[in-house]
Amino acid sequence: MRVVLALIQFPKLSETFIVNQFQGLLDRGIDVHICCVQSHETDWNAFPELKNQSGVRERVHISWPHRPRWFAILCFLPALLDCTLKNLAGTFRYLKRGWRKFGISILRLFYLDSTLLSLKPDVIHFEFGAQALEKMHVKELLDCKVVVSFRGYDLNYTGLEKDGYLSEVFEKPDILHLLGKDLWHRAQKRGCSPLRPHVLIPPAIDAAFFTPGKREHIEVTGSKDRPLRILSVGRLEWKKGYAFSLQAIQILKLKGIYCEYRVIGDGRYLESIAFLRNHFGLEESVKLLGALPAVEVKEQMQWADVFLHSAVSEGFCNAVMEAQAMKLPIVCSDADGLAENVLDGVTGFVVPRRDSAALAEKLIALSLDPVLRHQMGEAGRQRIETHFRSGDQIDAFRRVYEELTITVPKIGTRAV
Repeated sequence: MRVVLALIQFPKLSETFIVNQFQGLLDRGIDVHICCVQSHETDWNAFPELKNQSGVRERVHISWPHRPRWFAILCFLPALLDCTLKNLAGTFRYLKRGWRKFGISILRLFYLDSTLLSLKPDVIHFEFGAQALEKMHVKELLDCKVVVSFRGYDLNYTGLEKDGYLSEVFEKPDILHLLGKDLWHRAQKRGCSPLRPHVLIPPAIDAAFFTPGKREHIEVTGSKDRPLRILSVGRLEWKKGYAFSLQAIQILKLKGIYCEYRVIGDGRYLESIAFLRNHFGLEESVKLLGALPAVEVKEQMQWADVFLHSAVSEGFCNAVMEAQAMKLPIVCSDADGLAENVLDGVTGFVVPRRDSAALAEKLIALSLDPVLRHQMGEAGRQRIETHFRSGDQIDAFRRVYEELTITVPKIGTRAV
């Protein structure tokens, strides 16, 4: 059984979960490959264990370039030759079936699919729903099984202005993968039939790596000598709701609560967030650290007292899971899948989204109560160890792939 994970970029700091999935499947003995549009050496350097592992690079395949157009035209014959040498029967079948269905347009589709075709996959797993758009023909033309994952953004924002925008990726895959119940309900609201075969496999993290050491919450914080240490991790995008976090920090400052707020991440909204920091007069309290590798993220989590996540939309959020593994109490919004991730009043506090005052109120409560911080931190660690173990997630994916290549999946199967 050969499984190909299809995505835009690999590896990527903000998609460590894909790296973990790939590595975990390799460790389980699965013949897994990556098909992506781009791969950068600077990103490989952020994953030294993956980079230095023998044979891994050979499993990452970059698609033939499609821009500029004249260069793609020049690459067509090399792509055809490569496919023919690696998968002669599959290439002939693809072009024969495709010509009947698409006519001359099959030549363009062939070029775009040639890297996938040369790998002779038994299962293609599109890691993001939006990426699978206009790709469902591969199921028939490559004679393989197809899995499509929905992780949040594709359901919450992609194509909302168009009726039936996701119909094809709801109807044609052999099975859909979603992170949790909230996303499954959202898929049905977008038009997915409740009878579609699907599996709910939540994210998972390496709890053996994200270990808190001897963390103990013993200090009352919020004073000048011992400010409350707050951490956020996530891409600098509007949906992460950093404006509400910064406003909450401003409220803490106005109430005389000293804090230091560190933000790990990079993205298109860096300038906007920096502007708000200055607008609120928080230059001394808020530090923008940029994107960091996992080792440094862990160090920052060891420094912090509380993890803050004020998203207005969220599929599940791996960073929140990592923080719980590090015994950090969470203060977060009720955005989408976060309610499945954080147990309100147990592993942290969940407040209405866009409510900076509520975020500030819970931060203040935790700053003054080290016992509560300790209890929530312990509960968070236990929750991760019980429900979000990486080994369970990898086994669930392996079962999905194996069942697809043997029989038709059961409707509504839940792998974890």
